[in-house]
Amino acid sequence: MSIKRAKISAVGHYLPEYRLTNFELEKMVDTNDEWIRTRTGISERRILKDPDKATAFMGAEAAKEALEEASVDPLEIDLVVLATVTPDYLFPATACLVQEMIGAKNAFAFDLSAACSGFLYALSTGASFIEAGNAKKVLVIGADKMSSILDYTDRNTCILFGDGAGAVILEESDDDTGIINSIHHTEGDTNCSLYQHAGGSLNPATAETVAARQHYITQDGRAVFKKATMGMADVSLEIMKKNNLTADDVDWLVPHQANLRIIEATANRMGVTSDKVMININKYGNTTAGTIPLCLYDWKNKLNKGDNLVLAAFGGGFTWGATYVKWSM
Repeated sequence: MSIKRAKISAVGHYLPEYRLTNFELEKMVDTNDEWIRTRTGISERRILKDPDKATAFMGAEAAKEALEEASVDPLEIDLVVLATVTPDYLFPATACLVQEMIGAKNAFAFDLSAACSGFLYALSTGASFIEAGNAKKVLVIGADKMSSILDYTDRNTCILFGDGAGAVILEESDDDTGIINSIHHTEGDTNCSLYQHAGGSLNPATAETVAARQHYITQDGRAVFKKATMGMADVSLEIMKKNNLTADDVDWLVPHQANLRIIEATANRMGVTSDKVMININKYGNTTAGTIPLCLYDWKNKLNKGDNLVLAAFGGGFTWGATYVKWSM
């Protein structure tokens, strides 16, 4: 009995036009360009300025580009899975809004929340529907409007994040390429090292929570950095061992773009040289669920069919994981 496998058949993206540079942030908070670059690797990030547009808009634009690249009619899409921590609304799901925006009337749709690991979780979820024979074409989107939950008086968080979206189309592979294997981990972060204090059912929005600025990201930077460095590096090596891959076998590391030092630590642990690592954090910052598909988009013209890719991420929760993909295009 042959194994049914999902493959990535197209990639799309969306990035807002506005570039928020480190030099502009110098005027907003007590920081400077050199400090940001040396500690994070970020020079600028994109910000969605239009108050009438949010995550659904960005996700839909990325999806449209992927559909056009694959020459797929939106009516052929069976499922839309959208990873985000900045949904347009708590409900309905942002994926439902995207489904309507792109005309995927035959698809069912839902959101998935796993912070910066969201795209990898969504990728595995979408692939499982194809592997089980319950879908033929799946749209997987990672999109976040992080500027909507950033406190631009907090220099510890506002320098890190940007807005953006990436999307891939999954279809059944007809050869040995595709999504080969995934590993996912969770360790409940009861200390809430990275979280949004208010807005959920535990601390609903009130005048007091708004006045206390509790609807913005709060982060224990040291705790998150230490856990993310270990988590991403360990799981990347874990998936290599599970699939008998050596550093020479890995053509590309596609890491979540949280911090340049975390990315470098992951590559070093894997034994992968810097020329095999996709890095665009300098241009976009951390777009949370959008980072990995945005890397795939930026490097798609450099990828060859059969290339071995290791996708790795770490996010709030704590959540982390890695996926081994043999490129299909």
